[in-house]
Amino acid sequence: MKIFMLSVIAMMIFPQTPALSDLQTAGASTESADNLFKAGKFAEAEMLYLKILAGDKANYQAAVRMGNIALLANRLDEAQRWLTKATSLKPEEKLPKSLLAEAYYRRDEFEKAAPLLRSIGKEVQAKKLESFKGSVPYKIEGRLNLSRIKFIQTDPLPLIEMSVNGSKPVIFLIDTGASEIYLDTEFAKEVNAAQFGAETSTFAANQQATLEHGRIDSLAIGDFVVKNLPVHILSTRRFSAVARGKRVDGIIGTVLLYHFISTLDYRTGELILQRNSRARASELRRQTTSEKQTVIPFWMSGDHFIVAWGKVGKSEPVLLFVDTGLAGMGFTGPQSIIDEAGIKVLTGQVIEGTGGGGKVRAVPFVVDEISLGEARAQSITGLLGPFPTALEFGQGFRIAGLISHQFFRPYAVTFDFTNMRLLLAKAEGKQ
Repeated sequence: MKIFMLSVIAMMIFPQTPALSDLQTAGASTESADNLFKAGKFAEAEMLYLKILAGDKANYQAAVRMGNIALLANRLDEAQRWLTKATSLKPEEKLPKSLLAEAYYRRDEFEKAAPLLRSIGKEVQAKKLESFKGSVPYKIEGRLNLSRIKFIQTDPLPLIEMSVNGSKPVIFLIDTGASEIYLDTEFAKEVNAAQFGAETSTFAANQQATLEHGRIDSLAIGDFVVKNLPVHILSTRRFSAVARGKRVDGIIGTVLLYHFISTLDYRTGELILQRNSRARASELRRQTTSEKQTVIPFWMSGDHFIVAWGKVGKSEPVLLFVDTGLAGMGFTGPQSIIDEAGIKVLTGQVIEGTGGGGKVRAVPFVVDEISLGEARAQSITGLLGPFPTALEFGQGFRIAGLISHQFFRPYAVTFDFTNMRLLLAKAEGKQ
């Protein structure tokens, strides 16, 4: 039995947040706030950091954490103010510059992000973003406000057709465990994608591979044409087995979905993209949990780490990474959550798969029950092995596992980045 793991778990543009032990603390109050942050209790931590700043306006750590929390909540104006302050307090520190670059990146203000990236040693990424001078990144063109793109297949991962730089239609996977658009190495040459250099990235099962940075002029997807996009370049044609023998020329990650109100409708087999208008965002804000829909608040770290509260087996509530790219499976995590959840792992059975860094060996298990917010599922198949060790605390707070394809399969999953909520709808039919 072969399971193919397309999840590209650690492909973020920006440096990982240092562990809390790497930051200086300023007394018991700051230590308490740090502990809340590390536990993922961001609102409670924010209140303590504000109290610290009320008594010490020049407290660097409280300022940088306030900026980080605002960024997690996608409150970009607030994040920019705090991170600019933190940078002025300690100009030599990399962390606030990294987070501030991320805030500009989410706004497509690449010219502001580039010098910050260069100042912390991210030369290749800086060159890529500087290449957009004079153009509008992610410029969306098309007469319609909504487009439905049918899946070629839904299982074990959704595939769609689209074209790049005017190419004929080609097949892409959809995977929220990826960040920017990914192009296959050979396909990138065929469509003359610009390239700016390479770096080493970490993928499933702690494997590493070379990742090229590039850009494309256009991407035609459904009724939309998106112009001026940054991309990553990595061999994706080796993932053909998960596409039932079809050639895979790329991956759609979270960053493209971020520029729309995006729905992965597993029930009807289609990707739905809507322009992110104020009216539609307000309409989504008014929606609440119902019998047919579950609303789940989330945060986002880096450019694609969507995290929300859930439970795994017998565990206490933990933050889980919403990564849809674990092909046909529903969960993976570190040994610590396996122990906490009381999961029995079938140690005598080992299966092989393919991740961004190459072959992956994993041991399967079954989670009796797993939840994300109020959404629950029973008998979810999991794997021990693909989860990168560094991911658990790499963002400065604990990510206890990733929740994936099998869990979301009964739903239409809408990613609302304006209100920072997932909407999971069970209802059949069109929206």
